[in-house]
Amino acid sequence: MGMDVPRTGAKKKKQVKKILYIVLLVAVIGSVTYGVSRLKPAAPAVEGNTLYKGTVTRGTFTREVRGLGTLVPEEVRYVPALNAGRVEKRFLQQGATVKADTVLVEMSNPQLQQALQDAESQFRGAEANLSTVKAQIGRQVIDQQASLFQVRSDYKKAKMQYEVNADLGKKGLKSELDVKLSEIAATDLENRVKIEEQRLAAIQEEVKARISAEDEHVRQLKEAVDLKRREVESLKVRAGIDGVLQLLQVEVGQQITVGQNIARVADPSRLKAELRINETQTRDVAIGQPVKVDTRNGIINGSVSRIDASAQNGTIGVDVTLEGEMPKGARSDMSVDGTIELQKLENVLYVSRPVHGQDNATIGLFKLAPDGRSATRVQVRLGVSSVSSIEILDGLKEGDIVILSDTSQWDNNPEIRLT
Repeated sequence: MGMDVPRTGAKKKKQVKKILYIVLLVAVIGSVTYGVSRLKPAAPAVEGNTLYKGTVTRGTFTREVRGLGTLVPEEVRYVPALNAGRVEKRFLQQGATVKADTVLVEMSNPQLQQALQDAESQFRGAEANLSTVKAQIGRQVIDQQASLFQVRSDYKKAKMQYEVNADLGKKGLKSELDVKLSEIAATDLENRVKIEEQRLAAIQEEVKARISAEDEHVRQLKEAVDLKRREVESLKVRAGIDGVLQLLQVEVGQQITVGQNIARVADPSRLKAELRINETQTRDVAIGQPVKVDTRNGIINGSVSRIDASAQNGTIGVDVTLEGEMPKGARSDMSVDGTIELQKLENVLYVSRPVHGQDNATIGLFKLAPDGRSATRVQVRLGVSSVSSIEILDGLKEGDIVILSDTSQWDNNPEIRLT
């Protein structure tokens, strides 16, 4: 009976084959792993209806800035006390409609009232003195005129006597001495006439000067009376303008000092808008630019009339003068929304403003594919912005549709799928 010989060769072949299978399996797994690692990550799926989209448009792009504000009276008058006094009467309450001459408060000031009486007394005395001076000077003028009249009369007689004597002297009926004496008398009277005329002229000039001085004195005293009367009259504090009494801040019995504010009156029919604009957006705001003011009851057209020189809490105040009739319900202190038109750019690309779109920035936006089922991230260079739109300088063309919503959660994805 023969012995079995071990089949060692067959066993070795099985081991080799097993090792080859393992090596081959490892190689396959490594290849698959490498291939998978080279695959792009799957595009995330996003519900399209939840995204805000915009279409790139070419045309006229209106740059605007917007700010909140309030309607305020264009004319507000703070009524000060022109003189010190004690409040005796208070006639109205806040909110009352007033005219310019409506008395709000009546005060008393004994010193002013006494000063008025003293001024009136001095004025009356000066007027009486002026009348006396005019009477006195008038008599001097009359007396001088009478003297001049008498001298002229005497001169005429002496001249006639000289002419008669000269004629008789030629006929030998009067001596040469008589003729000469009558000539001298006429000449003397002629000179006296000239002197008296000069004296009358001097007196008349003196009269003018004295009366002018007295008139000026009376005029000054009358002005003093008028001033004191106005000071006393100012104790009746008036509104100064037609409008509504917004504030009356004194009480009966209160002692008021000069310059102290007594009341505030505003004209409610003439309103303006005071807007607050973010200081970063006011660089191009200028006087005269058109503004549309939304009162929630209607739009009022206006124009920029004043710009604050400095910012407060990150905003700058802009006053808007309003034009045309106010919408119904427009009143002082009403909240409004104002839009200022900065400029119009013709033939430019623009789109509704993305969430993170800022002036002159380059941002990534998802542009929709033609079929609208996916969107690819593209780099877009922005220009100047408006309230709700922004200029496109590069990266998009007319008709492109982009996602304007916040897409920061997909910043690392070059593409998204819309479902």
